[in-house]
Amino acid sequence: MTITEKILAAHADKKEISAGELINAKVDLILANDITAPIAIQEFKKIGAKNVFDKDRVAFIPDHFTPQKDIKAAEQCKLLRDFSKEYHLGLYFEIGRMGIEHALLPEQGLVVPGDLVIGADSHTCTYGALGAFATGVGSTDVAAAMATGECWFKVPESMKFIYYGRLNKWVGGKDLILYTIGDIGVDGALYRAMEFEGETIRNLPMHSRLTMCNMAIEAGGKSGIIVPDSITEEYVKDRAKRPYKFYISDSDAKYVEIREYDCSKIPLTVACPHLPSNTKPASELSHITIDQVVIGSCTNGRLEDLREAAQVIKGRKVNPNIRMIVIPATQQIYKDAMKEGLIDIFIDAEAVVSTPTCGPCLGGHMGILAKGERAIATTNRNFVGRMGHPESEVYLSNPAVAAASAVLGRIGVPEELGL
Repeated sequence: MTITEKILAAHADKKEISAGELINAKVDLILANDITAPIAIQEFKKIGAKNVFDKDRVAFIPDHFTPQKDIKAAEQCKLLRDFSKEYHLGLYFEIGRMGIEHALLPEQGLVVPGDLVIGADSHTCTYGALGAFATGVGSTDVAAAMATGECWFKVPESMKFIYYGRLNKWVGGKDLILYTIGDIGVDGALYRAMEFEGETIRNLPMHSRLTMCNMAIEAGGKSGIIVPDSITEEYVKDRAKRPYKFYISDSDAKYVEIREYDCSKIPLTVACPHLPSNTKPASELSHITIDQVVIGSCTNGRLEDLREAAQVIKGRKVNPNIRMIVIPATQQIYKDAMKEGLIDIFIDAEAVVSTPTCGPCLGGHMGILAKGERAIATTNRNFVGRMGHPESEVYLSNPAVAAASAVLGRIGVPEELGL
């Protein structure tokens, strides 16, 4: 069996399962946010559930429109707050404690290797970087799981992606996943588990692994996953709140497709409007002027991402024709960035720094685009109207390219700044 099949089998109390099988499985953690939890709460009450299956396994994280941007957002967040009090949820994260959910939960050790995690948010697949099976589900599935502790699944087929070769300068997990999505398309892994492996992955730091698994959904994937190893162990050993288990894929496991990539040939990559699969080398886009740069999101708002952006922009200024917004993904990341002087670097460069929030990524707030404006962002989606006006445009990149573009006032690469 593959790692995905082994995790699902263990949670369904079965010795063996295969792709296409329908199973009922116990979940280790359920999460929802200020957009999706209110629907789940409504459905939970409708089915007459008396209590949640485990008050320490349901996480409510108001991260999309917070700090509350308007009355509607305030009402949504109040529903989460009231429900969490009523049912004594141990994992309700108010602003001041919270962060972007997919950065916060791994950081806090609330997702561990071997887990089965569901979340009412499509980027729940991020946690596959820890060797967990994690996937996004609908709010009604979350409601049922909150009551029963279980969810049904069709066991996905697995695709294997093998990466080898030395990474070029400034190229990281974001470039690998954008390049991969550009290769297979936004439906290239439809309802499949995307298993990332190879020598390059084995040397990839955890923040880059989290970025890759985060964007599995952008290829249509049911999940993204990386077999845990010493890098995983180093990341989880001091933060895990529960015992964990490393699963590996059998050498004779079945894959519906296997693809290989020579990473020495993968350039700094940018996804152009209006699909994550519409990728081009960043060096071919120097004619594209921009109005806004966003560094943040559940894809690239971690400390290492901020370090990378700061390394590029240190001692320089944001181009006077554009604005730059930096959003640390959690309070801890914000605090660490302050201690390291990264916040000073951004403010000295005349960027603005926000409290943790999903913010402009989904057209929420803190950086909405006007008609005709263009942004380059370290976020994960660039659909029509994703960050604001339907006639705005979003380009996706890694933090180094985004920071270089902020200085240049157009899409550019760090090499152009002599880096």
